[in-house]
Amino acid sequence: MSTTSTVDRAFEAALYADTDAALDTGASLLAADPAADAELARRGREFVAGAWRRGWQPADVVRFARRELEDEHVRLLARLVVEEHEDARAGARPQPPGPRWSAQLDEIRELAAHPTRADRFSHATAALELYRLLLRLPTLEPLDRPREAGAAKNSPHPESRMLSRIRALLAKAEATGFPEEAEALSAKAQELMARHSIDEALIAARAHSKDAPGACRIGVDPPYETAKAVLLDAVARANRCEAVWNEALGFSTVVGFEADLEVVELLHTSLLVQATTAMTKAEAVQRKGGRKRTKTFRQSFLAAYAHRIGDRLAAVAEAQVAEARAAEEEAGSTGAGAPEPDLLPVLAARDVAVHDEFSRMFPDTVTTRVRGVSDLVGWQQGAEAADRAQVRARPRLPS
Repeated sequence: MSTTSTVDRAFEAALYADTDAALDTGASLLAADPAADAELARRGREFVAGAWRRGWQPADVVRFARRELEDEHVRLLARLVVEEHEDARAGARPQPPGPRWSAQLDEIRELAAHPTRADRFSHATAALELYRLLLRLPTLEPLDRPREAGAAKNSPHPESRMLSRIRALLAKAEATGFPEEAEALSAKAQELMARHSIDEALIAARAHSKDAPGACRIGVDPPYETAKAVLLDAVARANRCEAVWNEALGFSTVVGFEADLEVVELLHTSLLVQATTAMTKAEAVQRKGGRKRTKTFRQSFLAAYAHRIGDRLAAVAEAQVAEARAAEEEAGSTGAGAPEPDLLPVLAARDVAVHDEFSRMFPDTVTTRVRGVSDLVGWQQGAEAADRAQVRARPRLPS
């Protein structure tokens, strides 16, 4: 029997039927024929390439496999992703562009390096379960256009000094045990983010740049996905981006200019860490008092945190625009330097471009209410925690 016919028979038995018996039959056929291993791997790389054609990116596929399957499947998928990339590069086939894709591959290479020690039957079973998943992936909105063979590559730009400072400030805010220090660090980071966005917009306007908005996907993992998606939406809006949550697939897609997408990823990750830390401390206090409704407390806490932090992020963004506008008017009145692009029309044009791209990618989005917020104490303490993670330039006024 040829290796191709072995794989075909295994696929016919296992991939198109969801029963354990069908899976065992297919895995037994593969385990009994070591010569079929290469063909099995080749078919796996084809499934991976099919995922790219349906709009998925490496991090998306790995994240979804981790959500639906086990570590063994994820490691196998990582190896297939790396091998498919090498095959495509060697065969001069069109490659997805951009530093974001390259960064995802770098992370997946580390995952692929972990060895597996499964017996032949277990390995075949895992491969068939993974291929079932890959075969049934839905089509997503494409984030990148494939680069034609022989075209110039987009080299990743080095991280700016401003982004390095923002990253360092957020890391310190996450690590400190002193709330006042975390407040100051978070406030400074958000100020720098807003300033960074304004500077990037003006630089692009001066250069008459043809840059267009792009998009990225950010995982929204259980538990309490709704509150986490609301938090991400708040961070996106404060940084001149728009976000839409795909609850079924466990991610949000954020649309915006690249500089703004970078800070959305940074700030969202940091605020999740800060919110989780604050929630854990508040919950411990509640449990000492005999409280046992942990799930409702956490859900309400995170929902309130997301709601309140959105207001504060918007306030600091508006303050930075006002400050930049005042500096622009002062420079204009004194005649200092060469004429600069007018800030407000520049920002408005970028907002329109982001909204148009978002509408093109997602013409049928709907809004939904936050569900499961039923714990008053959790809501109050989440709002207080958001206040402590201060993100505006000026200190709060006394009530």
